[in-house]
Amino acid sequence: MTARLSDADWLAHGRARKLIAQWGNWQDMRDDFAWDIPEHFNIAERCCDSWAAVEAGRVALTHVAQDGAAQDWSFGALKAASDRLATALQARGLRKGDRIAVLLGQGPEVLITHFAAYKLGAVVLPLFTLFGADALAYRLSDSGARILVTDAPNLPKVSEIRADLSDLIEVYTTSPTDAARDFWAEINASSPLPVPEITLADDPAVMIYTSGTTGPPKGVLHAHRFLLGHLPCVETYNEDFPQSGDKGWTPADWAWIGGLMDLALPFLYFGVPIVSHRMRKFEADAAYALIAKHKIRNLFMPPTALKLLRQSDAPPEGVHIRTIGSGGESLGAGLLGWARDVLAVNVNEFYGQTECNLVLSSVAGAMSVKPGSMGQPIPGHEVAVIDAQGVPCAPGEMGEIAVRRGDPVMFLRYWNLPDKTAAKFDGDWMRTGDLAVRDEQGYFTFASRDDDVITSAGYRIGPSEIENCLQTHPDVAMAAVVGVPDPLRTEAVKAFVVLRKGACETEMADQLIWLVRDRISPHVAPRQVEFVDKLPMTATGKIMRRELRD
Repeated sequence: MTARLSDADWLAHGRARKLIAQWGNWQDMRDDFAWDIPEHFNIAERCCDSWAAVEAGRVALTHVAQDGAAQDWSFGALKAASDRLATALQARGLRKGDRIAVLLGQGPEVLITHFAAYKLGAVVLPLFTLFGADALAYRLSDSGARILVTDAPNLPKVSEIRADLSDLIEVYTTSPTDAARDFWAEINASSPLPVPEITLADDPAVMIYTSGTTGPPKGVLHAHRFLLGHLPCVETYNEDFPQSGDKGWTPADWAWIGGLMDLALPFLYFGVPIVSHRMRKFEADAAYALIAKHKIRNLFMPPTALKLLRQSDAPPEGVHIRTIGSGGESLGAGLLGWARDVLAVNVNEFYGQTECNLVLSSVAGAMSVKPGSMGQPIPGHEVAVIDAQGVPCAPGEMGEIAVRRGDPVMFLRYWNLPDKTAAKFDGDWMRTGDLAVRDEQGYFTFASRDDDVITSAGYRIGPSEIENCLQTHPDVAMAAVVGVPDPLRTEAVKAFVVLRKGACETEMADQLIWLVRDRISPHVAPRQVEFVDKLPMTATGKIMRRELRD
């Protein structure tokens, strides 16, 4: 290992830091930036092993349990555990390119599994613990996952569907049980992996499923290089990052690209410690207490979490936040002003999607912030607003946000969906499906989706999976799901339901809400159910959701 922060070893970090630390003209920084993506790159090597080689005792993670007990994990300890887990997984048949699912809340086991998989050249499939059996079954089956790592609370859902998952050969659980392999026992019984797999920067590393906005959820396959693609935005939204004393935390699940790639893995890349703590329900007082006790200075906060913080009392003594990044929906001038006045910090908003994340951002230290705007393209990313013919729009003209092909943060392909992958691109542009306006100064302002996505509490929720679930109820003839305005969540999920003749509406709404909560996830369950005689349809039989929203 060469010098810890040399350009050759730290690539985008060395290049971007020199530019951003000067806080010069933003456009000049963008013009001067050049990617230096190596032929070979591995996320585990850069986020774990390279640090362990030079500072094995350096704290990488502080895990805070539900009872408040904290345990530090050094880079050396994460390397040792992931080396041994890699050997165990290899012995169970996991090979390069195989998919390994992770159904766990924030904690060291998530990182250990990620790093072990990367060392074998395998592909990690992060899964929300909120997912019900149906949602898990679809993603595990479609991905062909070979191994799954979970815990005792989630094991019953897996056991329910395991017989139907022909590709799944092994299940590990972090708590001893006769129903699965013992995660920690196998680590302790295994020897370290002799030689990690040498991976290309373009080799697959992570697959995250979309929300299913225009049909069934799609597996978005990313290469190891996509970590490098996230770094310039992480450096800029954290303003002159990293600094001595920086420490990161997000309440966002690490199964979401936001939690995993907006904070967790990029912070480890830079050697900045992170805190893991699973909040069963976000509570402002508990969040403030965690931030104060563990001296957390850097946050990725989804907009709903910020809104809940604003509703609480002023932060207690000991809360000293240096940076906050947020994304998923517009924050507005009021929320930004509250953060400046009460938390004494600017919230930098950024934009991306599962296929191509963190390409736009507002950065208070380097540009004028326009409330309601998503900012400008981050150095290294070419972003435009294009029309239906793929031509960049004039300033002030609404069009679709698009990212230039070849960006290192861009996905490889949709899993087993070559036609969908091809349709995502228009010449040299990857279409996002988001409509926006770009002004004369280069600021992007979000307008709407050009499909039926629902943005609720920072999550992007597609209607199809929910509608399919509702229609499994024997008394439901048809169902359509839309987003309706909600002051806290931006949008709430509302279902319009046509019942079968003779069915009774009494208590039916609660039944349908709980059906979705149980079979898919509580975060996508309808908050409102309206029974109607019929749904508006096009001549070809498609539901006209826009009429329902109107």
